[in-house]
Amino acid sequence: MKSALSLLIVMAIATASIAKEDGQDVYTDPDATPQSYKLQGEYEGQAGDKGDTYAAQIIALGNDQFHMVAYKGGLPGNNQSHKDIFFETDGTLEGDDATFQHEDFTISVSGGELRVINADGKQVATLERIVRKSPTLGATPPKGALVLFDGSNGDAFEGAQVDDGLLLADTFSKEKFADHTLHLEFRTPFKPSGRGQGRGNSGVYVQSRYEIQVLDSFALAGKSNECGGIYQIAEPRVNMCLPPLQWQTYDIDFTAARYDDAGKKIANARVTVKHNGVVIHDDLELPKHTPGRHQEGPERDALYLQGHGNPVYYRNIWVVKK
Repeated sequence: MKSALSLLIVMAIATASIAKEDGQDVYTDPDATPQSYKLQGEYEGQAGDKGDTYAAQIIALGNDQFHMVAYKGGLPGNNQSHKDIFFETDGTLEGDDATFQHEDFTISVSGGELRVINADGKQVATLERIVRKSPTLGATPPKGALVLFDGSNGDAFEGAQVDDGLLLADTFSKEKFADHTLHLEFRTPFKPSGRGQGRGNSGVYVQSRYEIQVLDSFALAGKSNECGGIYQIAEPRVNMCLPPLQWQTYDIDFTAARYDDAGKKIANARVTVKHNGVVIHDDLELPKHTPGRHQEGPERDALYLQGHGNPVYYRNIWVVKK
């Protein structure tokens, strides 16, 4: 249970475009972000004699520092693993540009372009900054769906904090569920100096028992405690986390664990998860609950949107009961 002071801090962060958390800058409004945020993101284009596709993900790390993960074949998705890395390198902010070195090449990023320059000073490749959007972003609830949050109020949640039509993390649904499908959209803050679990942390607890992690894990390794991971159970097939302050989607199909009349579990829960439209868990068996809220059991339970003191927002939340 959070203290009253902690709750006030979370609310203050959520209602400001830039605030301090643990002495670090936290941004919730893209228009109020520094130059590093404008350079961070995804880049893609063709290069070479064969016109091969190359891509890069650039992470802003605070203090004018960056990290780049480059791919040959395109950005992580249905046909490209986040593990198939072409190279990685670090860079710094120089004026309005982020500058990186890789072997004999200089890589300069500014104005929505990533330019690769060889040792002779010739520009040999240009990648354009792109902003990917989930194909289910803004999905309309189907007929018969139970709408939990449409921006108008937080009445379907206990202790809901609604800010400008968005639901702040650290709340749970009043309705309890067995088998169901769930759609929701989330947005993590930009916290460039944050690291690990301190960078936009929340979690979607299906049935209050099984956590699908929410975290700013853009361009990271895709571990079970990172975005899309099922905490302590499974890593996502592919790290589909988009940059912070971009809206993302989870589409979840859940089958609850089964119990006999004596209360003994006879079948594990199962889940399929699409992150930004890409299947990251396919009919995955869940052998146990994950830490953080409730133990497994035969009864229905609520959707829990975990609070970790970070201003993580949710919207467009609806459920179809099976």
